[in-house]
Amino acid sequence: MFCATRPYTDSAMPRKSPASERPTSDSETMGQRLARLRKERSWTQVELAERTGIVQTVLSDYERGKLRLNADMIVRFAQALDVTTDELLQPKAEPSALRRKPSLRVLRRLERIEKLPAHQQNTLLKTIDGFLKGVAS
Repeated sequence: MFCATRPYTDSAMPRKSPASERPTSDSETMGQRLARLRKERSWTQVELAERTGIVQTVLSDYERGKLRLNADMIVRFAQALDVTTDELLQPKAEPSALRRKPSLRVLRRLERIEKLPAHQQNTLLKTIDGFLKGVAS
């Protein structure tokens, strides 16, 4: 006999978001927020998928709103992105500049700079500081 509530799949299986949960043109969906946070860190979908233990195609489905995030995935994404679950779940008028992480590209360059001898590091940092002063003026 068919059970209308399907207890084994309703709570455990991700599913498409109903139209009522889809965004209007001026709001950010959960998937869009997930994609924005990933891009702020200069990560590819593959990199974030690896960090959360899923495959890239599933991450793509989450970002495009084809799948709805369950509680476990919300926690996994929040941990991987180093944000609170509230930051992941609740849209903000403007992204928090305080929580923004340096891009992966910048971090890789910093790692290479740290491997240089001290005198080369100092020379390079003085050059960067001089450039930044010129930009700030």
